[in-house]
Amino acid sequence: MYRHFRHSKQLQAMAATAEEAVQVCFRRIEAIVEENQAKVLRAFQEQQVNESHFAGSTGYGYDDAGRDVIERIYARVFEAEDALVRPHFVSGTHAIVTALFGILRPGDELLYVTGEPYDSLQEALGLRGKKAGNLQEYGIACRVVPLQDDGRPNWERIAQALSPKVKVVAMQRSRGYSWRPTFSVAELAQLNRFVKELRPDVITFVDNCYGEFTEEKEPTAVGVDLVAGSLIKNPGGGLAPSGGYVAGKKELVDLAAARMTAPGLGKELGATFGLNRLILQGFFLAPHVVGEALKGAVFAARILEKWGFVTSPRWDEPRSDIIQAIRFPQKQELIAFCEAVQAASPVDSFVRPVPSPMPGYEDDVIMAAGTFVQGASIELSADAPLRPPYIGYLQGGLTYEHVKFAVLSFLDRLLG
Repeated sequence: MYRHFRHSKQLQAMAATAEEAVQVCFRRIEAIVEENQAKVLRAFQEQQVNESHFAGSTGYGYDDAGRDVIERIYARVFEAEDALVRPHFVSGTHAIVTALFGILRPGDELLYVTGEPYDSLQEALGLRGKKAGNLQEYGIACRVVPLQDDGRPNWERIAQALSPKVKVVAMQRSRGYSWRPTFSVAELAQLNRFVKELRPDVITFVDNCYGEFTEEKEPTAVGVDLVAGSLIKNPGGGLAPSGGYVAGKKELVDLAAARMTAPGLGKELGATFGLNRLILQGFFLAPHVVGEALKGAVFAARILEKWGFVTSPRWDEPRSDIIQAIRFPQKQELIAFCEAVQAASPVDSFVRPVPSPMPGYEDDVIMAAGTFVQGASIELSADAPLRPPYIGYLQGGLTYEHVKFAVLSFLDRLLG
C-alpha cells in the first residue's frame, strides 16, 4: 500500500473499501471547507493584511497593529462585534475562565445546560475540589443541568433552573470526556433562543473548543453572546504556538479583556513577541486543516466500525467537532490504541505513553501526542481517562494521510 508502511493485504483491502465508502462524507466536508476558506480570505482582504502586520511588539505592546488586525479578522469571521485573541492564554480553559470571571460578580450564578463541563474546568468553576481562586471563593455559584439519557438538553429542567440569580447560561459544544453527541450550531441556536425567551437579560456563552470551522457558521453568528476557545486547537491551524480567543458582544469582550490584563488596561496592552504571522497564517489555513482532521475522523470511524468497535459519531453522521470517540472492550486495547497513535507521530514516535495523573483531571489519563506544538489538539492526538467504560478520544490531524497511517498502525497491532 505504501512503500514505507508495510500493511497486510487484508488491511490494505479494508482500507481501500473504507476509503471508497467515505467519499460522500468527504464531499460534504470539502463544501464546508470551501465556504469557510472564502470567509476567512475575504476577512484578510477587507483588513488589508500586509507584511507590517507580522511584526511583533515587546513590553506593554502599545499600538500593535498586527494584534489589532488579528482581532478584527476573528470578529469578522465569527460574525461578532469584537474579539480578544492573544498568545497569553495558556489554554482553552484559561480563555473560558477569563471570559466567565470577567462577566460574573459575587452573588451571580453560572448555569451549565449541556451537562458537566470538561474535567479541566470543574475545579475552576468550583464543581470539584477546593482550588484557590475558584468561582465559589468569589461567592459565585455554578450549577449543572444534566442532559437527558439520549445526550440532548433537558428543556423542562433548564426552565426550572433559570432562577433570577442566573447571569450566564453556558453551553459546551464538544463532548469532552463523555459519550454524548456534540451539539451542532443549529442546536446551540435552539438552546440560545429557548433561554432568551425565558430570560432575555441572561448572557449566553459557548465553550467553542474543537468546533471551529467544522460547520459553516460559529455560535456567535446565530445569536450566542460570547464564545471562547484555544489557538492550539482548530483556529490555530497547527501553526499558532500558544494562545486563545474570546469573541462576541463588545461589552462582554471588554470585560474579559479587563480580567486578562487589568481594569483600565483591557485590550490596549499585550505584547505579541513576533507571533502575529503564525497566528494569522494559522487562521488562514485553519479551514483546510480542520477539513483534513474531519476526513481522518470519518475514515477512522468507518474502518474501526467494520472491525467491530463502537464509535461516536458514526462514520456517516454529521460532525460539529473534530473529536472521534471509540469504545474499547478492554483497558489494554485502549492503551494499545494510544500507543499506536504515538508510534505513528512525527515527534516523539519512540516514546511510549503511560497512564498518569494530569492537572485538572480526577482519573489517570493516557495521552498520545507526538506534536510540534505541545498539547496541540489540532495535530493528531489520542487521549482518555482510565475509567470504565474505556473510551478513547481521537482528535486532530494536520493531514488526512497521517490520521490514516495511525489508524492502520493500530489495526496492524491487532493483527499481530
